[in-house]
Amino acid sequence: MFGNLIIVSAPSGAGKTTLVGGVVERNQLVKNSVSFTSRAQRADEKNGVHYHFVSRAEFEAMIERGDFLEWAEVHGNLYGTSRRLVEEMRAAGFDVILTIDVQGAAQARRLFPDAISVFILPPTRQALIERLEIRGTNDPDDLGLRLSNAVGEIGQYENFDYVVVNDDLNGAVNELAAIITAERCRLKRRSGIAEQILQTFKAQKRSD
Repeated sequence: MFGNLIIVSAPSGAGKTTLVGGVVERNQLVKNSVSFTSRAQRADEKNGVHYHFVSRAEFEAMIERGDFLEWAEVHGNLYGTSRRLVEEMRAAGFDVILTIDVQGAAQARRLFPDAISVFILPPTRQALIERLEIRGTNDPDDLGLRLSNAVGEIGQYENFDYVVVNDDLNGAVNELAAIITAERCRLKRRSGIAEQILQTFKAQKRSD
């Protein structure tokens, strides 16, 4: 079975990366697409796990080669999804999650109309502020920029198929996992195997 493409987006600090990580740990059929970025690597991040960290010049060269399924500039940094890596994982039968900003999500939805899109909301503005402050990785100017951008980003929720409110981490992970599982069970995804099962009953009836 060719894997689904799952788009997960949210304002910075809403917890989309944590939620996706929780789903990937629970479901062996789900893979997270690790994005490329030109931003600096944080102390708690691992290259190839959280992001593929490259220079801005390297990123721009990848754009020229058409390496990205989607890419966008967010908060002054470049982010993009490798077309090759996503296609390889989906061809192997894995559902692939794109954890991306709203700009990249809009591009991905246009390119893949059948993709399943999920928007992650923080429970309140204050909760988002606290989460960004707890990170301790954003200076005051960057924090202000992320909060300012969050208003427009959250306004995009109505363009997504599903909305998950991340007020309780475990509950939000459960909801996201349930969405992905339900999408694998859709008739259009299971009609082939259902027909195979039906044929075994028809064959038995003929032999009787």
